[in-house]
Amino acid sequence: MEQPQHNASRRAWLTQALGLLSVAAAPSLAFAQNAAHIVIVGGGVGGATAAKYLKLFNPALQVTVIEKNPVYVKPYGSSEVLNQHATMDDLNVTYDVLKSKYGIRFVFDTVTGFDPVARTVSTAGKQKIGYDKLIVSPGIQLMYSAYAGYSEQVARTAVPSGWIPGEQTALLAKQLQGMRRGGTFVLAAPPNPYRCPPGPYERAALMTEWFAKHNPTAKVIIVDPKDAFVTDETMMLGWNRLYNFNLPEDYVKKMSAEVEVKQHAGTSMLSWVRGKDGGRTLKIDPKQMRIETEGEVIKADVINVIPPMKAGQVAMTLGLADSSGFCPVNRRTFASTLQPNVYVIGDASIADAMPKSGFSANTQAKVVARAIVEELAGRAAPEPLWENTCYALAGKDYGLFVADVFKIVDGKIARINGKGRYLPLNATPAQIKLGARYQQAWLRTFTADCFA
Repeated sequence: MEQPQHNASRRAWLTQALGLLSVAAAPSLAFAQNAAHIVIVGGGVGGATAAKYLKLFNPALQVTVIEKNPVYVKPYGSSEVLNQHATMDDLNVTYDVLKSKYGIRFVFDTVTGFDPVARTVSTAGKQKIGYDKLIVSPGIQLMYSAYAGYSEQVARTAVPSGWIPGEQTALLAKQLQGMRRGGTFVLAAPPNPYRCPPGPYERAALMTEWFAKHNPTAKVIIVDPKDAFVTDETMMLGWNRLYNFNLPEDYVKKMSAEVEVKQHAGTSMLSWVRGKDGGRTLKIDPKQMRIETEGEVIKADVINVIPPMKAGQVAMTLGLADSSGFCPVNRRTFASTLQPNVYVIGDASIADAMPKSGFSANTQAKVVARAIVEELAGRAAPEPLWENTCYALAGKDYGLFVADVFKIVDGKIARINGKGRYLPLNATPAQIKLGARYQQAWLRTFTADCFA
C-alpha cells in the first residue's frame, strides 16, 4: 500500500489547524468535509494502530492521539526482562515515526472528561480538543484491592505485579535475579478475563529455565483460581519435557493418545496449583512474604501477583464501562453502546470470544479505522473479520502459539476455526524451535505494524 505524501506547506497548514483545535474546540466545522478530525485516547497498540491505519485509509483525515506518556512501554515481551533476555530499554517505543511519516498529532496529557454533545475532550492540561469521531483505547487497570493485604503501594514496593510494564517490572526482575539460593518464587495467576492469556504461564516457565541455570534448587509455584488456561496442553507438555513437570492425571489422559507424556520420578522445580486444588489467592502478607490461598499458606521469597483486571481508568471517566468493568460495544463497528460517536477497542472492550491481547487490539483497530472511513464517506462498512495470534515460550527455544479467526455469528463475535488453533502436540523438535523464532520475529514485526 502506498504511503501518504505531505508537502511542507500542507504539513504546516495541518499543524496550524490542529493547534487551533485545542483553543476553538470545534469538530469538523474547522475543516473541509473530507478532512474530519478523529481523536484517539490512548497511544498503546490499539490507539497507535488506529491512528496509523486511519491515515493509510484516508490521508486527508486529521488524526490526534491523546496519550499521557511520551514513550510507550510494551507489555508484550516484558517477561523477558525478568530472565535477562531483554532490558527495560528494549520495551520502549517512541511515536516519532507516526508523527513524521503519517502526520499524526500527539498531545501528551491526561483526559479528564468529555462533552459528547459538543464533541470535545478535556484534559488535565486545560485543553479542549474537538472531534468528529472519538476512539478510546483505554487498556486495563489492575484491581489490587481484590486480595486482602494487597494494594498498589504494596505492589510498588514489595510484591510487584508488573503486568502493566514499568517500575514494577524492574523491581520484580531485581527480586528474582537476586533471590536467595533455594528460594521460592510464587506467581499468583489472575481470574478470567485478563490480558494475554498464555502470559502468566510463560513467565513462570521462563523463570524456571533461568533458575535451572542460576539457582538450581529454587522452586516456582503457580497458584491459580482457574482449572485450565489457553495453550495449557502445549505449554505443560513443554514443562514436562524441559523441567520434569508431571501433568495432572486428567491432562495425561486427554493427551496421551496423541503424544507421549513422561512420568518423572521426584519433584519438579515448577508446580501448578489449580483452582480445584485450592489455588485461588485470598490474602497477601508483604511483611512476612506469605500468600494465602484457599488450600494453604505459602512462605515465599518473591511473590508476583497478577490481580483481576478491568477497563482502564479513562473508560470509567468517560462513562464507557458497564457493571462488568468493561465496555460494551456494537460488535460490527466497536462503537460504544453507552456514548455516541465513540468507539472502544482493545483490552477494555467486550469482544466475546476474542481474547484480551495486543494482536486483538491491533486487528480491532484496523476494523474500526475502516468502519469510520466508510461511514464518513457515506458508505457501509464491510463485514468485519478479526484475527488473533498469541505466541508464547515454554523455554527460550520452545515456542508455541494459539491462532484464531473471528466473525459475527448470531450477533456475537465467535471463533470460526475449530481445528489447528495450537501447535500440534506431536510437533517435531524443529517445529517447536521454529515456533520460538517466530515469537521473537513477531515481537519486532508487530511493533513495526503498530508504530512504524
